Amino acid sequence: MNDWLLELQRTLFSNHQDWFGSVLFMTIGSGVAWLIWRLVVSRLLASKTRLHWDDILVESLQTPISTLIWLWPATFSLAIAVQSQTGKQLAWLGMTQRLLLIALFVWIVMRLISRIEDYVLAQANHDETTVQAIAKVSRLFFLAIAMLTMMQAFGLSLSGLLTFGGVGGLIVGLAAKDLLSNFFGGLMIYFDRPFKVGDWIRSPDRQIEGTVERIGWRMTSIRTFEKRPLYVPNSVFSNIVVENPSRMLNRRINETIGVRYDDNQKLPLIIEQVRKMLEQHPDIDATQTLIVNFNTFGPSSLNFFIYTFTKTVNWVEYHSVKQDVLLKVMEIIQQNGADIAFPTQTIKLDPFQAGISSTEKA
Repeated sequence: MNDWLLELQRTLFSNHQDWFGSVLFMTIGSGVAWLIWRLVVSRLLASKTRLHWDDILVESLQTPISTLIWLWPATFSLAIAVQSQTGKQLAWLGMTQRLLLIALFVWIVMRLISRIEDYVLAQANHDETTVQAIAKVSRLFFLAIAMLTMMQAFGLSLSGLLTFGGVGGLIVGLAAKDLLSNFFGGLMIYFDRPFKVGDWIRSPDRQIEGTVERIGWRMTSIRTFEKRPLYVPNSVFSNIVVENPSRMLNRRINETIGVRYDDNQKLPLIIEQVRKMLEQHPDIDATQTLIVNFNTFGPSSLNFFIYTFTKTVNWVEYHSVKQDVLLKVMEIIQQNGADIAFPTQTIKLDPFQAGISSTEKA
């Protein structure tokens, strides 16, 4: 690569007195190459195939290659003009071109990662948290490689840099302890996956409850049910208990229902009919625990309880199923000539203690 650059420099600079003509020639050549590239790209994008990956690759290359077509000859043009006026050799030309290639490579990779991320997120079946995590780690990896390559291009010793980085990393780690704890907290969320984007989470330890909107490197964005944004540092999640209701298998119905004491003879039949209704209900999961039993003697009612689980975990659908169950329970009670009890009090008065004589009673 270096030999090719030196030979090209010799050819271009052999007659640097006519530098304007050389610059004009390279500019025209860049324009022609750019037009050809645009024509090729438009034809490739127009010929749609079943695979989307080739379109993603072409779209990622389109702008960076166009930039390279103009900038690469521009470096030679600038070098010819400067050398023609000053007569000095330009030692920085090769360095500039290497840095340009590294920057364009990183640019292409970043565009490719972003387009792949957008494409995967647009699909029906995807895990948004995993996709975003892989994309972020990939960007960080290629940026680190690019920085190390640029430092090596400038002549810096990577072994010395890594040695200095060990000592400097300790100092930076102590100074940015909270920042690093949030960063590694974010990594643990990605790897352990206690929740993902779109999940409803809550913490019994903190006043945290809502839907996860974004998991960043430093903090997680949560939208509360009051539609307020909540920003939680990632390090917090390593010290608190997090409940994820979105991963429930079922939702529970746990209700106590009271009938009148006058209906005590009908209570066993009511309980049996309610149990059969729940076992045959299309939205009740009969494979889970299902209990309908007389429970307690209440102050003004005979109480039996219903303990069962719905098939749906959706909050709105759950309440619809629960309403249907309770209405059917009420219907069963009334069909048996009974009724649901309500709080009552019986007051007994002793006429003598109340100061009412027998004459006054008559």
